Amino acid sequence: MEGIYLSLTWSVKKGSSLLEDLLTFGPDLGVSVGDDYTLRYADGGMRLEMGNGVSHSLVLSGATPADQGMYMCTARLWTREQGAWNRIQEKTMEIGEVTVTPTASSLSVQVQDASTLSTGETLLLTCSVSAEASVDLEVTWLMNGTRVVARLSRDGVLTNASDAVDVRRLGKWDFQLKVRGVELSDAGLYACKASAWVQRDGGRWDRAAEKVSDPVRVHIIKQNPEYTVVLSSSVNAKFSGDMTELECKVTNVSNLHSGRLGVSWLYRDVQPGDVPVSTHTIASLDENGNLVAGKTYKSRVEAGLITVIRTEPSVFKLRLLRTTDADVGEYTCAVTAWVPSRHGNWKKAAEHVTPALKVSFANKRPVLSVAARRLREASAAGSTFEMSCQAHVQNVPPETAFSILVLSEKAVGSPSRKLASLDREMVLQLEEDRDLILAKTGKREFQFRIPAVQVTDRGFYWCEMKAWTKQPGEDWHEMAKGVSNKVQINFIHKGPTFDVSISSDTTSVFPWETVKMECDVSVSGTSPTTDDVAYEMKWFLSRLRGSNSPSLLAIMDRWGVVHKAPRNDSSDCSLERLGPRKFAMNIHSTQDSDAGDYYCTATPWIRSTASGVWSKAPEVSSQRVFLNVKFALWDSMKLPLLYGVCASVTVGIVSLVLGLVCAHCCCKTTTPTPRSRNKLMELEMD
Repeated sequence: MEGIYLSLTWSVKKGSSLLEDLLTFGPDLGVSVGDDYTLRYADGGMRLEMGNGVSHSLVLSGATPADQGMYMCTARLWTREQGAWNRIQEKTMEIGEVTVTPTASSLSVQVQDASTLSTGETLLLTCSVSAEASVDLEVTWLMNGTRVVARLSRDGVLTNASDAVDVRRLGKWDFQLKVRGVELSDAGLYACKASAWVQRDGGRWDRAAEKVSDPVRVHIIKQNPEYTVVLSSSVNAKFSGDMTELECKVTNVSNLHSGRLGVSWLYRDVQPGDVPVSTHTIASLDENGNLVAGKTYKSRVEAGLITVIRTEPSVFKLRLLRTTDADVGEYTCAVTAWVPSRHGNWKKAAEHVTPALKVSFANKRPVLSVAARRLREASAAGSTFEMSCQAHVQNVPPETAFSILVLSEKAVGSPSRKLASLDREMVLQLEEDRDLILAKTGKREFQFRIPAVQVTDRGFYWCEMKAWTKQPGEDWHEMAKGVSNKVQINFIHKGPTFDVSISSDTTSVFPWETVKMECDVSVSGTSPTTDDVAYEMKWFLSRLRGSNSPSLLAIMDRWGVVHKAPRNDSSDCSLERLGPRKFAMNIHSTQDSDAGDYYCTATPWIRSTASGVWSKAPEVSSQRVFLNVKFALWDSMKLPLLYGVCASVTVGIVSLVLGLVCAHCCCKTTTPTPRSRNKLMELEMD
């Protein structure tokens, strides 16, 4: 209709209060909002939806109990004359009664019944929430009314929870609390607090309601794992070197649940009487199955000679691949039960130690004795010496192998030295660079021979033998060891007697001079020819008189080759042979550090006329000669004084010349002009 305009007004009547306008549209296509609803309209909580020109709607979102009442719509027709609006018709219609149920009234929170758990188990509690409205929920688990166990926000973010606590959303209205590895401290009253949140049209979240469920009681019972441990020997070693296997079996296991078993093998030596002994840990399997070797047995475990294995979940075995005499004793097995803790690691819950099990060889211990006897006696230098070493054994297996080592010493109690050896595989090794023979002549018999005995070979000789056994696929293992009696080489040497003396051309020198020291070797008795004797000469220096720690300066071996020790000084030395038995050492450019006691040693080498073999005679030493290096005071001062005088004279002459030049150039003499005598005479005339 032309010239007629429409306006619509939505109103609400709350109880006995007056009618309250919510929103008016028109008649000039404008919108006016009631005073109490301006903010709500601005936030989008109240909006006008235009229809097809006939039907229009007012939408109220985020309804609250304050929105209850009778809603009405008023339509008015308007005309406009001379800029003023005139209402020509009005009609009001009731839309309907609106009732809003509070979210808190419809919100219901409930936790399942109480539960009883054992320590180490997992606690599961479910919180069921129901509400008539569509809301977002935030769930908080409480313990004993105040302690927050965990909180799951409306966005699904878990806060205030430890590593052992988790909260999951099972559905739209169900939430589950999970506590792993419960302890006694986890017992108490658990409740679920649910908070309902609604979002306004402006994006702001409001907490619409909050409710806490009735608490349920959780009981925790402490139950340690229980089990029985039995230790037995599954394989016994018959001889030293055989394998021993011990079995530790766990039975009647209860209350272990998700726990684990670990084992520790312990050893204790057996001592007669009441002698206290210490217990050593051989190896252990921890809660993660890792092998941890004991300090005493670490090398054997790392080499694979001792193994700890788990053949079944409750069966542990200890294997000594090569049982020795040191392994004889008492063994125990300690089984430890480990249960998971709430922090993700493992804690010890129980431990059972078995009674001691004694381990020994099934057969008697092997015995090895060695007898040495002289086959050929050395009567003089250059003759042959032979001896035999035979082993006598008891309680050894037939496949036993033997090794032998021949040793000697100058006198009883003096340091021993190794001569030759045959290992268990009959590989010969000579410890000295000379012609020695060691061979196996029987199953358990060996012969040792020195073809050309020297004077220095006089002394005592004996054999050291070892019995070895070998398991298939393994290395050799020593079973027993024996040492023979001693056989002596003792003959009277009727050869020449040597002596050496030292002399110096001077005993006191100045620095940078040369000193010559001569060493003469004298022979008494039957003297060998020049071609049948050679000498090895050594020179020594002891910077402190009477010191027993001299320094080796140089060596001239029996072939005439010179070897000099390294020197840090500017001085040097040289060696020369002056005659068949006369040698000299020259010290060039002597220094203060060259002062001290000097002496030389001579080692004769004599060739046998019968066999042509060279033999080494005992070493002889000379007396000591002291060399004094003087400090030349005038020689050390004259050059500095000469340099100083020359420098002083030169500086004086230069200074004098420089002074004369300066005086001539800078100071000039002024001559006065004489008065004319003619003028004086003229004055007198006047």
